[in-house]
Amino acid sequence: MKISALYVLCSSATVALAFAPPLAPSARANNAAVGGASSLSAEPFFAAAAVEESAEEQSVEENVSDTLRIPLSYDEMISQASSCMSDAYAKGMNRQIVRVLLPRDASADRLGVQFEADAEMTDRTMETKLVPTDESWQGGIMQLYRAAAPTAKDVLRRLCPAAATTGVPPKIVEDRSIDESGVDGVGLLYTGGDDNAAAGDNSGAFGLFGGSATLPTLAENDMAVFVQPTQETADAVVGLTSKTESPLIALFNPQWRDVDDALDSASKSGGVLGAFASFLGGKGGVLSRLDELGYRPTFTLEGYVCKGGNIRLMKRFDSDWVVFAENDSGDQYVRVGSTTNRPSYQDVEKMLDDKGVGYKYARDLGMAPKL
Repeated sequence: MKISALYVLCSSATVALAFAPPLAPSARANNAAVGGASSLSAEPFFAAAAVEESAEEQSVEENVSDTLRIPLSYDEMISQASSCMSDAYAKGMNRQIVRVLLPRDASADRLGVQFEADAEMTDRTMETKLVPTDESWQGGIMQLYRAAAPTAKDVLRRLCPAAATTGVPPKIVEDRSIDESGVDGVGLLYTGGDDNAAAGDNSGAFGLFGGSATLPTLAENDMAVFVQPTQETADAVVGLTSKTESPLIALFNPQWRDVDDALDSASKSGGVLGAFASFLGGKGGVLSRLDELGYRPTFTLEGYVCKGGNIRLMKRFDSDWVVFAENDSGDQYVRVGSTTNRPSYQDVEKMLDDKGVGYKYARDLGMAPKL
């Protein structure tokens, strides 16, 4: 009988200790000194759980970064971009910034020729290549728009839920009225048809005199994409964004750069100096307005030339920045490094040096190992 009573007493004490609440700092210190029961508190358990959750999130991000590959065809790029946008939307990111390469005729990449034809968009699997939006486009911003608008339309078709279930492509309306000059290469694409435009109003009017365009009214499952928006398009973006909450609205290949120059940095400083720098063209004011509306980069695929070879930078909303270099055969991209923050040109050059990648001319002449 005494043994049973002693067993019950010990069991009750064990249960009480196992579910004891977190102790005050002084009590923890006292118990630590005498080997008290604070080690059974729930506090270390939750701390360990938080560490495990953080480690799991970091592991998932690393895994996503490891799976990134540079698309070698137009269709592959559209698939990657639309899939990433869909994943971001599922996580509540319905205001997105997307940057992609653009399709270009494979024989029209020589700077200096007198005429350059647009890429043939009816057959995107052959005779086109993906090119950064750099100075090699001799037709300027309008030539870029003629490649960017069809690319954005294909992304919208992939994203449309009705197209996935019924196989019927959505009706996409292209509105060029937001480009007041007609030559700035800006457009608005949205799904839903002419009823949306008819239901629009001029409450989001923008421009020097206002009332120059009618913004559509988006329904629950509609989507809209601003193609190559400029800083002057910010009022239209704000006007459309403020009219609705749920539909996806994306900024596709904005004309401002990701990297900052001196004027951009000054415009982000705030105060009189920041306002003056924004007035002179700094993007800090516009980025601040977009940030307040919840616009975040979700998919970025950009490129430039470093050490004579083509470099591609790639990032998803849930991954690190990953850097790839084109091999000497021109048919694959080799991963050379990754960083948490956007790598600078000098960072990329160091990654190439660390991997033993020489200058392109040296590799072509046999003076450096092939890539």
